[in-house]
Amino acid sequence: MSTTATTIEIGLNAVIVAVSGGMPLIVQVGHRQVHEPDSLPFGPFDPLHHRTFEIGLRSWVEEQTALRLGYVEQLYTFGDRGRHRTKDDADPHVVSVGYLALTRQSPDSDDVLAKHNSAWRCWYDYFPWEDWREGRPPLLDKEMLPALQAWAEVPPPPGTPARALSRMERLNIAFGLGSSDWDEERALERYEMLYEASLVEEAVRDGRPAALKRAHLPKFGRAMQFDHRRVLATAISRLRAKLKYRPVVFELMPETFTLTELQTSVEAISGRHLHKQNFRRLVENADLVEPTGATSTATGGRPAALFRFRHELLKERPAPGLKFGGRQ
Repeated sequence: MSTTATTIEIGLNAVIVAVSGGMPLIVQVGHRQVHEPDSLPFGPFDPLHHRTFEIGLRSWVEEQTALRLGYVEQLYTFGDRGRHRTKDDADPHVVSVGYLALTRQSPDSDDVLAKHNSAWRCWYDYFPWEDWREGRPPLLDKEMLPALQAWAEVPPPPGTPARALSRMERLNIAFGLGSSDWDEERALERYEMLYEASLVEEAVRDGRPAALKRAHLPKFGRAMQFDHRRVLATAISRLRAKLKYRPVVFELMPETFTLTELQTSVEAISGRHLHKQNFRRLVENADLVEPTGATSTATGGRPAALFRFRHELLKERPAPGLKFGGRQ
């Protein structure tokens, strides 16, 4: 038995989210090599300079992006073997603590990001099937579901850990088939099923046998470095769920905003269209906002009333979110 010790390094990955122009944006780090996929911002944890993971995260994010983070939440610890694969596993094994971080674009953030070879990118570039604002994405029925159904009909190979549900049952739940409805909060489950079925580029890179045997791999969104698309999917699922019981959406809004701007931001994150009157009734009944008395003419139409988040709400009840009802 080998007694060689494995060196472990602790890093911090950040899914930094903002909303602009009706799109949910994340900070992605590009690479000078043209064909290298995007990655999430990453920084080492230095216990000599930072007492906690979160202090370290906020420090290097502000230094590298000129962004001041608002709400920050730890997602998960990502440490599976192969997640940061190097030749012969010679380098230290990198365990990453993933974080969801909400912010607002600052005037100088684009220039600072560019200096670090980074930029804002819409998260639907990586998960196009998650955007239902214009209706059911054609990609689902044209390519993705037929490929997944063909995979689900094949018995798992010997040695596969037993599951309570069959592949087809899991597929129906994750993608809203049969008697199930589409649940926007299952973004992570959907991506992990695509990976398990060897239908994404990351599966090929990780050496999954079924992926290596495929003559053609469908283009299901932009790939990312290592397991960063899984980290991003985790953040999307978490934030979509959080909208319904915490007022986190206001971390993404300016100090004052119109109700249309608020609705557009909620739709951008949830990936679904919301009925205008129902949404306004929901916001009013939840007593989440208060009028400022001012109006905005930014749209060029009739002046729209400006609102702000009612901070006193946090003292009044434990779960002041936007419970926007059933799913599509």
